[in-house]
Amino acid sequence: MTVRIQPSADVSEDAQIGDGSSVWHLAQVREQAVLGENCIVGRGAYVGTGVRMGDNCKLQNYALVYEPAVLEDGVFVGPAVVFTNDHYPRSISPDGTLKRGDDWEAVGVTCKQGSSIGARSVCIAPVTIGAWALVAAGSVVTKDVPDHALVAGNPARRIRWVGRAGVPLEDQGGGEYRCPQTGETYREDGETLTLLDT
Repeated sequence: MTVRIQPSADVSEDAQIGDGSSVWHLAQVREQAVLGENCIVGRGAYVGTGVRMGDNCKLQNYALVYEPAVLEDGVFVGPAVVFTNDHYPRSISPDGTLKRGDDWEAVGVTCKQGSSIGARSVCIAPVTIGAWALVAAGSVVTKDVPDHALVAGNPARRIRWVGRAGVPLEDQGGGEYRCPQTGETYREDGETLTLLDT
């Protein structure tokens, strides 16, 4: 396999791009960013300095992943998603001087394995999106999302559970849920969902 980088993309020489990955037109990958194998960075997407992405991640067109975000294996980031990185953003200090990079402390968004962030969602750092969770399109995530949760709205809240296939689970009663696509079963305990041995 090889790495594919379109001529119009801006990829730092200090970035590490894994085998089989593609960086498409007008995308930017900054210094010390690390992309695993078989990743896709769509047209116009931005990967900030030092962002870490695992294997098989997809950043759709115009997604903005600001440092110090961490994406584990198999994370999907939809079109025009934004990951913020500042608690209290300001362009200038109280004395009117322009802020510099070392005038603030960056905070990041963490996306656990297999999680998906729907188009035009905004994740307000610092938050963690749990493994296999699904953020509905247009949501504003202001707090951590549990594993397997389907969250939606502004602010985002859990409305369903989803399995590893991304399909909403069917309530079987007694705290058990079943994936209609894979047949996998899960057990709910409060705001936690656990995959049962199959």
